[in-house]
Amino acid sequence: MSFEAARAQLERCGLADRILEFEPGATATVALAAQRIGCRPEHIAKSVALLLPEGPIVIVTAGDARIDNKKFKAQFHAKPKMIGGDAVESLVGHAPGVKPGVKVWLDESLRRFQTVYPACGTASTGVRLSIAELERAADPAGWVDVAKLPEIVPA
Repeated sequence: MSFEAARAQLERCGLADRILEFEPGATATVALAAQRIGCRPEHIAKSVALLLPEGPIVIVTAGDARIDNKKFKAQFHAKPKMIGGDAVESLVGHAPGVKPGVKVWLDESLRRFQTVYPACGTASTGVRLSIAELERAADPAGWVDVAKLPEIVPA
């Protein structure tokens, strides 16, 4: 998905005024995006591209979450298989972004926040959205609980 396609989707949803643009590569990772946007890393909505036997999917999780193999297998009846960087664009779309027809799932790890910041079609853009707005803009296949949060170790 290009920036133009992402902008068009956000315009259809009345959310194009939420787009944030930065210098090239400024939001290429969760840590960079959080630093540039000025939020905590967990508020970055990151996309994880995975391959199922029936094809690729994208799961959007909170920036501090990781895919939990056991939960994923229970939900999708297959082991999670990360799509390698060289195949992401051909199977899923540009990184970040999603081709039409690729199912997007939103993970429950996002529901902890009022506001999250997903990418907006490039590694130098983002968009500030409430969870309801993210759901509207992403048009997901649904919500899943397939991620785990980092363990907090008592001091």
